[in-house]
Amino acid sequence: MAEANPVVKQQRRALMAHTPTAAADKSAVAIGNKSMIRLLLMISVPFILIVFGLGYWLMTRGTISTDNAYVHQDIVSVSADVSGRIVAVAVHENQQVKAGDLLFRVDPEPYRVALAQADAQIAAAQVNVGELSTIYQGTGVDIAKAEADISFAQKDYDRQRELAASGFTTKARLDAARHALDMAEASLRTARADAAEARSALATGRQVPGVNPRLAEARAQRAKALLDLQRTEVRAPASGKISNVDRLQVGQMLVTGLPAVSIVANDRSWVEANFKETQLDKLKPGQKAQITFDAYSNVKLKGHVASIGGGTGSEFSVLPAQNANGNWVKVTQRIPVRIAIDEPSPRPLITGLTSEVTVYVDD
Repeated sequence: MAEANPVVKQQRRALMAHTPTAAADKSAVAIGNKSMIRLLLMISVPFILIVFGLGYWLMTRGTISTDNAYVHQDIVSVSADVSGRIVAVAVHENQQVKAGDLLFRVDPEPYRVALAQADAQIAAAQVNVGELSTIYQGTGVDIAKAEADISFAQKDYDRQRELAASGFTTKARLDAARHALDMAEASLRTARADAAEARSALATGRQVPGVNPRLAEARAQRAKALLDLQRTEVRAPASGKISNVDRLQVGQMLVTGLPAVSIVANDRSWVEANFKETQLDKLKPGQKAQITFDAYSNVKLKGHVASIGGGTGSEFSVLPAQNANGNWVKVTQRIPVRIAIDEPSPRPLITGLTSEVTVYVDD
């Protein structure tokens, strides 16, 4: 029999491939592949989760963390010690200053006048002291004269008494001599009392012995006037960055004691981390810590637990929580923990920055 045409053979193969039996075989293979993939996923996904969970547990074992942490720096509130009108502002917002730099100046003229008045009071007190000194020296002369009068009256009285004993004088002369002696002694007592009074007016007081009170008061007033004049120049008490200076304007009246400008002492920073009360039993001062910052994702700083707060955050709030009521809901409290930074930061730290703290509690 002659060999079949190749075209006919190809058509026959195509017909055989589209028979129901071939289609069923392909469907069974596809279902088997899907089942195998599903089985692999059911096995591999839990395994991967277990591996990642175990790795995370190994990495975080012996540590506690919180992202409720913020950078803190000392903020110095600067106020004027004297009141008056502002005549100059020497700094601008966010300027870096050093301790002793001039911040602003209050009108010094009223305080220069007060200093001149204090100088005048000192001059008047010195004149008064000169007058009192002259009076005191005069009492010395009166005492010397009274002592001389007593010496003369005593001799005259003794002579009259001897003459009276011999009958060569009268009783009237003896009485006159005695009276003269008594008057001289009274004059001496008066002179000594005047001297004591003059000495007391000239210099007295246990606080400033040997210094005239009026002169001492005048000198104290001058010292205060000079101090007030010096305080019209308000200088930075610490180094740092100026803040809130825009509220100071030339011509503005400044009241003593009210905050005028703030200085953020950015040379010393720390982090206050608010840990949950359930983590407190693992914390203790001295434990090492790692600090990261939301602002600087590539900065990691070393630190340690410096201290643990003496109360929860709610206790120091303006309105402390009142839990003695029937609607009380238990809320996990947080305790502020100060974290000291042990190394300099390559990026500037700004007070209030959000950070994350991890403490190694097994160290």
